[in-house]
Amino acid sequence: MEWNQLGRITAPLLEWYHENLRCLPWRKDRDPYRVWVSEIMLQQTRVETVIPYFERFMERFPTVASLAECGDEELLKMWEGLGYYSRARNLKKAAQVICERYEGQFPQGYQEILSLPGIGAYTAGAVSSIAFEQPKAAVDGNVLRVITRLTQDDRDITDAKFRDQVTEDLEKIYPAKQRGDFTQSLMELGAVVCVPNGEPRCVQCPLAGLCSAYNSSSQLQYPVKKKKPDRRIEQKTIFVLRYQDKIALRKRDAKGILSGMWELPNADGILDGQQAVRWLSKKGFSVSGIQAPAAGSRQLKHVFTHIEWHMACWIATCDNAGSSNDLTWVTDAQLTDEIALPTAFKKVYRACLA
Repeated sequence: MEWNQLGRITAPLLEWYHENLRCLPWRKDRDPYRVWVSEIMLQQTRVETVIPYFERFMERFPTVASLAECGDEELLKMWEGLGYYSRARNLKKAAQVICERYEGQFPQGYQEILSLPGIGAYTAGAVSSIAFEQPKAAVDGNVLRVITRLTQDDRDITDAKFRDQVTEDLEKIYPAKQRGDFTQSLMELGAVVCVPNGEPRCVQCPLAGLCSAYNSSSQLQYPVKKKKPDRRIEQKTIFVLRYQDKIALRKRDAKGILSGMWELPNADGILDGQQAVRWLSKKGFSVSGIQAPAAGSRQLKHVFTHIEWHMACWIATCDNAGSSNDLTWVTDAQLTDEIALPTAFKKVYRACLA
């Protein structure tokens, strides 16, 4: 199918969407604030994971102003477990811009939306079309998969120029009405029918008759994507240090992975028991007891986008607070209720409680 034939997908896709759309909490209305927050949360995160986070977030921060005024620690605690914490920080920054520049009213212009912190072309397109019925496409991996299968296009979908071309071509076929529905219909088709892993559900697809890949049985050849480099493996030893019924935390550096987040004290490399005691001694700790978590939890793994951590864990009971001045001692209750601990360290903490 040639690009100039794309206009044939609009009517069947809208009809299918109206009959099959999932009932999701951010679809209850077209409030741009809710659309925006949901789209940020959904970046690299599954719908099933996002739903409870979104509902709690909206209950706590029902307006742009309430988000702009919240404390950083509370915001990160609300985000705990979603990962990619810069998304949360940028949400707050953008909310502050909206309050200062637009008197708390979400801007309607595409370029104004695009200028907000943390918002790229995809999110700006989604908010513009869904909330404001503008003919702006939101092109993500789901949409690129649908389009490349429809057209048997073997260009690399990681190429920004190709993504821009798809965006431009889609915007030419936007309907005069139901533009937000059309944006969501493309997203929905890629999420539940033209799926990323395994066989696509072509018998359920309203575009099967128009799909070049389906008609040539080549669906799994698309999309074409440049192979990612292998993740770098980093070995870490993570410590749960207890002193006077409190646990040691420290802030990570302002730059790099998990920048500015809380972490459990840790050392590079995998340390055995004796090495762990020596490392703690160099930090000024007097250790009265040290042990590994239960069998099966002694070696943990956490995967980031480009890095994979392999982690050994030690639980140490300390008789003093050590000589490091970068540690903060908190209770288990504080860690549960107030402080956001990234998932990698949360895994260790939970393993040490088991």
